[in-house]
Amino acid sequence: MKLKKWIAAAVAVLALASLVSGCGSDKKAAAPAEKKTITVGITPGYSEQIMEVVKKEAAKQGLTVEIKTFSDYVTPDQALAQKDIDLNSFQHEPFLLAFNKKNGTKLVSIGKTYLAPLKLYSTKIKDIKDIPDGAKIAIPNDPSNGGRAILMLSKLGLLKVNPDVKATELTVNDITENPKHLQILELEAAQLPRSLDDTTASVINAGYANSAKLAPELAIAKEDNTSPYVNIIAAREEDKDNPTYKKFVQIFQSQPVKDYILENCKGNLEPAW
Repeated sequence: MKLKKWIAAAVAVLALASLVSGCGSDKKAAAPAEKKTITVGITPGYSEQIMEVVKKEAAKQGLTVEIKTFSDYVTPDQALAQKDIDLNSFQHEPFLLAFNKKNGTKLVSIGKTYLAPLKLYSTKIKDIKDIPDGAKIAIPNDPSNGGRAILMLSKLGLLKVNPDVKATELTVNDITENPKHLQILELEAAQLPRSLDDTTASVINAGYANSAKLAPELAIAKEDNTSPYVNIIAAREEDKDNPTYKKFVQIFQSQPVKDYILENCKGNLEPAW
């Protein structure tokens, strides 16, 4: 009887050991493997050019970066929220927060890239002092860049705005004084370069100005360095600690990428790390 009990106990121990071993194997197999390829959403212009440099640097570290270019400022965040892409790099954080608020999404910044100052372009005048009474001034129509443009125009002395409204929440309704009776036209950001034929001046984002090949001398004013609108790399909230995405941020914030921005963007972009 003692021998039978001993054998039964031994069998039970072996069975338990096998079960524990099996659970350990299953757990190990379930652990996610590090991604070797990621898709990053961008918009045309400088974002596209810089991402090509990042792509080459990433390849040196065994990471394949696939670039997906979007023609507007809304679909890159929609694609990220819907998991059609892994990351995007085209916007500043106020824009991202406004998108989240409007759409109920949970996208977050995981790293800074550069400041792309807004500029006021004109094919008709060479100095903001020459802006006539009743002039048409075009600005971006998305909430954050529109407010950003209004803030810029106020700092240039062309408008006055409600001081009680946050800079990142300004709209045309917050303009309190308009001494030159400017006509503020809100247009899609991508349309702003083409609007120069019909306006006295237009506030244009760096990426679209670059893709439209606007001559630097057409810029009669630009956003100052107190701007809170530094561009970022965005991810879904649940992926903010993904090691592959952190690696991508480090690659973006490397010296070769910084050197490219400083040498090729000629003051139109300023590294922010």
